[in-house]
Amino acid sequence: MGGSFAGFRFIEELISLFPIDESEAAVTDSHPVVPSRQVLAIVRDQGKNHLKRLHWGLVPFWAKDTGMGSRLINARAETLATKPSFKNAFKLRRCLIPAEGFYEWKTEKAGKQLIYLTLPDSRPFAFAGIWERWEDPANAHAIYLSCAIITTAASRSVAPVHHRMPVILDPGAYTTWLNPENRDTRALETILKTDIIGELTYRPASRRVNATEVNTPDHIRPMAQMEIDFKSFD
Repeated sequence: MGGSFAGFRFIEELISLFPIDESEAAVTDSHPVVPSRQVLAIVRDQGKNHLKRLHWGLVPFWAKDTGMGSRLINARAETLATKPSFKNAFKLRRCLIPAEGFYEWKTEKAGKQLIYLTLPDSRPFAFAGIWERWEDPANAHAIYLSCAIITTAASRSVAPVHHRMPVILDPGAYTTWLNPENRDTRALETILKTDIIGELTYRPASRRVNATEVNTPDHIRPMAQMEIDFKSFD
């Protein structure tokens, strides 16, 4: 999965499509959402589903500082239960990250082409994610909330673009995934294999999506105006 995706603009959209009991975040235009920015995520806490803003780039609770978050924007489904950076969050703190589509580079004869991927009917969906709460050792009141998007091997429809893709959960799995009482990691790993959506469609996108100052839906149109460093990752 590439390091950017298309988010939401209106709180009404999210509430009508996803299981949200309370919102702690205002929803604004988010085209595109990129690492280092905050993302909208749904987490279950104290018996309710909360819409929160989390920093994209997971910072484990044991980290000395928030610096390592930039290296942990994604978490491989295959190693969630064993990797020290992710296993605690996988067991206790899972989330949904709403999106309309995501971006990836496709290598072609003429060079790299930025690709925009969506569901065939263009309906919104949710990435499976994990989240963490980090407390600054020097200031117990400074709480840093962060998350990572879970990735898996590409489905047949995505493989022509990239060998990895984000896990897109089937809506029927939302409740089970969010419930922090579900701590059976084998059962959770099964969800990431069976309760997912893999059939996607794609089209060329503007390279302007690389420019973090660009924050409009226009980037979805095929155009080539500017390019800023944009890495693919697994």
